[in-house]
Amino acid sequence: MANPSIEKEDQPLTRIGASAQRYARIAGVLILVSLVAGGFGEYYVPSKLIASGSATVTAHNIMSSQTLFRLGFAGYLVEAVCDLALTLVFYVLLRPVDNDIALLAVLFRILATATFAFSEFFYFAAYLILGGASYLRTFSSDELNSLALLSLKLYGHVGELFLVFYGVGSAVLGYLIVRSGYLPKGLGVLLSLGGLGFIIMNFTLLLAPAYASNFLLLPTTIGMLLLAVWLLVRGVDVTKWEEKAAANRIG
Repeated sequence: MANPSIEKEDQPLTRIGASAQRYARIAGVLILVSLVAGGFGEYYVPSKLIASGSATVTAHNIMSSQTLFRLGFAGYLVEAVCDLALTLVFYVLLRPVDNDIALLAVLFRILATATFAFSEFFYFAAYLILGGASYLRTFSSDELNSLALLSLKLYGHVGELFLVFYGVGSAVLGYLIVRSGYLPKGLGVLLSLGGLGFIIMNFTLLLAPAYASNFLLLPTTIGMLLLAVWLLVRGVDVTKWEEKAAANRIG
């Protein structure tokens, strides 16, 4: 005869195990949306509007393409929302491996999103500087153009100065994936290497900026893209997820 108390204990775990696959699909979608929105807002739009060596050209590009400029910021907002939701989903999926370390990843990812949100303020501030408000009429047009370009440069530099937070968060996620047993170890290794690349990039920008290269950031982008495809197509091994959850009393 079945023990009712055991059945009651197994029910929450069964429900969570069944939902783990749904969380995996959600994570895959969030990753893809975040990559597309972030690529548009952080790279495509700035590359089209910002002329690094010319404040005048940059100002002209922004004011003649105001919709594109605003869409760039909107793209970042979509990315940030996805990243925050993804942080929760990753925590649910990976806490059976080690709850404390999964929580550590949450803290670093939230801090990374918050610091980059602060840098995005300087991006939008450039538009405000060039907006023609009456209280800015004491500045000449050349001065306003220079201030706008300075604000955009601060946007880039502030974001770069805190890459270490995102790097540590990615490395921790990679470590948890390697240990999980229900997600591919290769993807975990790739994410850990990508996180290390972010950390190296951060300190290279600080200590030897001439040697900084965006190629250091590629492993994370590739790893996240492959992880998204895996989660959408294969998801997690629910049986092994449940075994880990039961072993760590997640339920």
